[in-house]
Amino acid sequence: PEPPEGGWGWVVMLAAMWCNGAVFGIQNSCGVLFVSMLRLFGSSDNKQLVFKTAWVSSLSMGMVFFCSPIVSIFTDLFGCRKVAVIGAAVGLVGLLSSSFVSTIEPLYFTYGIVFACGCSFAYQPSLVILGHYFKKRLGLVNGIVTAGSSLFTVSLPFLLRVLIDSVDLFNTLRVLCILMFILFLAGFTYRPLVPNTKDKEGGKKGKFKLPPAKKICNFSVFKVLSYRIWALGIPAALFGYFVPYVHLMNHVKERFGDSVPEEVLLLCLGITSGVGRLIFGRVADYIPGAKKIYLQVASFFFIGLMSMMIPLCNVFGALVAVCLFMGLFDGCFICIMAPIAFELVGAQDVSQAIGFLLGLMSVPMTVGPPIAGLLRDKLGTYDVAFYLAGVPPLIGGAILCFIPWVHERQKLKERAKPVDGETTEKMLENESTLVSDMTEKPAKELDSGF
Repeated sequence: PEPPEGGWGWVVMLAAMWCNGAVFGIQNSCGVLFVSMLRLFGSSDNKQLVFKTAWVSSLSMGMVFFCSPIVSIFTDLFGCRKVAVIGAAVGLVGLLSSSFVSTIEPLYFTYGIVFACGCSFAYQPSLVILGHYFKKRLGLVNGIVTAGSSLFTVSLPFLLRVLIDSVDLFNTLRVLCILMFILFLAGFTYRPLVPNTKDKEGGKKGKFKLPPAKKICNFSVFKVLSYRIWALGIPAALFGYFVPYVHLMNHVKERFGDSVPEEVLLLCLGITSGVGRLIFGRVADYIPGAKKIYLQVASFFFIGLMSMMIPLCNVFGALVAVCLFMGLFDGCFICIMAPIAFELVGAQDVSQAIGFLLGLMSVPMTVGPPIAGLLRDKLGTYDVAFYLAGVPPLIGGAILCFIPWVHERQKLKERAKPVDGETTEKMLENESTLVSDMTEKPAKELDSGF
């Protein structure tokens, strides 16, 4: 059905906004949790402490995206509502169990895998369900929804700092479980307008019959050349993307000591990221077709440049300015992911297209922060890590520049095929008309002779 462009969709938008806030607000505030874990589980003789601790947050963010191809399959089979509700419940269990560990290693499983997998199953349906309710306003709505993570990223670091200082890390994790419980309730608002595969295959009265494997794993999206380039360029750009979120707090503490409020940097990232999502989400609605990709190219260029400037900032004010610009273009990159996917593969395949892309994004996002931590352990400083973190976004942005040109050529070829078909059809119609006229003419002559 045609999207209603509102109605119950506004409730769905608010629920999806909370989802983005709860999931990525916690993930983006990992710098505060990271410093607390170093202090709680660290020892002076552990020379790989930063490397080992970085794996907790890095694995968690990576698993959110790594599970996405599987989540897209379940979303197509069972619908957005069931997948989102079950995912939030699993995330709640993972976060709650993380508050009862005594060493760093169990957090790899409870926080890095169980909690993150639950977040993944809750997050991706929030992107897909928006396309059911909005089309003309999809860019704006995606901007508002993704701004939810910015609102949480702005507020959570200060709340986490107060909670950790007051009630320790473990009780802080238990308080965060409240966010996941509200997310569990929010998932029930995802009322579907498009029937899922279960309904299509089983019908209203029939039993559920598992569809063919080709329908479950729709690899046909990779036949679209522009999508293949997109699925290569985005992961290539993200090897250094998550490094500042994990290590920036510790870098500031090492360089400036306790004399500066390092949480202000996450505040700057969150505020301008929210502004960027609202502005560029609306701008994307006015940019035709795949040319929206140029917004992501610009965002990667500035994100890479700002990452390289972090070690050069010897004054805290300069670091604040860098984070303001980085947040602005981070918001630009994120808010137009779904609109670009709709442009490249169409609404029917968008769920698995987003799922495959997020799955490919998981590898670089998981590997980047631990490598940065290893460089810090070996070199005693984060400078080289931040310099290297700025290189992949520049490379990925350069790859994405080819997509609008390739996409336009594909569209021209597709337009040419129906034209040829119509021409052939008209020729056949004319030929059949000519034959019928030739056969009818002698018959009329015979009739006139009688």
